[in-house]
Amino acid sequence: MTTSDAISLFLKDEAATIRLGEDLALALKAGDCLALSGDLGAGKSSLARAILRAMADDERLEVPSPTFTLVQSYDLRIAVSHFDLYRLGDPAELTELGFDEALQNGICLVEWPEMAESELPAERIALTLAHEGNGRRATIKAAAAQNTRIRRVLAIRDFLDAAGYPAAKRRFLTGDASLRAYEAIYPQAGNQRIILMDWPPLAEGPPVLDGKPYPKVAHLAENAYPFVAIADTLRKDGFAAPEVYKVDYNKGILLIEDLGSEGVLGPHGQPIIERYRESVACLARLHALKFPQDIPVGKGHVHHIPDFDRTAMKMEVRLVLDWHLPWKRQGAPATETERAEYLAIWDGLIDELATAEKNLLLRDFHSPNIIWREHESGIRKIGLIDFQDAMIGPTAYDLASIVQDARVTIEPDLFRQLMDDYLTLRRAQGGFDEAGFMRAWAIMSAQRNCKLAGLWVRLLQRDGKPGYLKHMPRTLAYLNVALEHETLAPLRDWCARAGIGQSES
Repeated sequence: MTTSDAISLFLKDEAATIRLGEDLALALKAGDCLALSGDLGAGKSSLARAILRAMADDERLEVPSPTFTLVQSYDLRIAVSHFDLYRLGDPAELTELGFDEALQNGICLVEWPEMAESELPAERIALTLAHEGNGRRATIKAAAAQNTRIRRVLAIRDFLDAAGYPAAKRRFLTGDASLRAYEAIYPQAGNQRIILMDWPPLAEGPPVLDGKPYPKVAHLAENAYPFVAIADTLRKDGFAAPEVYKVDYNKGILLIEDLGSEGVLGPHGQPIIERYRESVACLARLHALKFPQDIPVGKGHVHHIPDFDRTAMKMEVRLVLDWHLPWKRQGAPATETERAEYLAIWDGLIDELATAEKNLLLRDFHSPNIIWREHESGIRKIGLIDFQDAMIGPTAYDLASIVQDARVTIEPDLFRQLMDDYLTLRRAQGGFDEAGFMRAWAIMSAQRNCKLAGLWVRLLQRDGKPGYLKHMPRTLAYLNVALEHETLAPLRDWCARAGIGQSES
């Protein structure tokens, strides 16, 4: 096994061993084999038990020793199989125990791996525990990718120590469609949880346009400065954005306020009408304010909120050409004529936006990113949690994103209610160009849904995530609503010729 530099940790007591297990539970992924070596009483079972209880988020989880059964399986957030090979008669018996299948579907924790070393995967995480003074020494050797994950969770532990939470309990909370992940942090027993955002810096990707990688062309946030800047400004304006308690900009680790866990959907994934209406009211209030484009943040840094410009808009709508059409045509790409016509149509539509109302765009103002806060009032009922990619552009974009929620079917009656709510509130504010706004709404709705129609296919074909394809019929239905506006006639005709529409399966 080719390994990166070994990791060596001194564990002063049993509590430190448990914390290491909890940290490792955050680093392990399906397909990982963690081989635990050490003499009797070195702490292998304690470490395995801590990992399993953290994965289950249940400190009382029964974790019987698999010494006699040889394997114990757990159906957790990720399936885990706990092997104890001390009594294994022959290494070949590992196959009979279902090791290969367990590893394919989840994580394998293996005590006494020496008993079947020839049968274990070469790229395993080898963790050795040895007595040292009154404590233990843990030595971890792993392949580069696994080593990187482990070092990351240990760096977060160091961050928590420096923030004054050395004994904090950590639990996996969620990942999102990006490379960010979130943990629930419990500083002490009985304390209210806080949220840790894990946003590791990434190397620049390949150039996609004018020598720039995709995040720079599409103006996506590449570090924590935008999140902190926008969160602070939203809070000053009375909105419920998380307070940032501690941040390491270089490492991309943030401790932020927990706004709650209640969303805007019912138990069966249906939109809760009151919560959507309050969300739209919050948006109308935000759009009435003038949001600064340059925001001081950190020490000597100024975050400039980028414009949702022609380049970014066209980069996104190209996803229809690059992914949706080839998928629909079983691999046949869009013709050069189709590409030229489509992009020329979008140039014309973007020109139409020149006089549109422009302000802060949260960018993904829809159900996954809205927290419902029942006991608050007014705009503070709506918790805003995902805005690091915010831009300055046509305000109609965010209204399109909520009234045509990409992951939830908004029925026509609710759609009309939400649109009426928003327009009524904006009229009451005065100085509102409703006709111009509705033209911009149609363009922004079409732009967003063209992007999504390509994105779902890209997630399937490039990223191996087929689950998003279920949103395609809804996305195309939403696109058809936007195409009803007279300004969208050229795009409507192009989509008809290309065969893009609600009837697609």
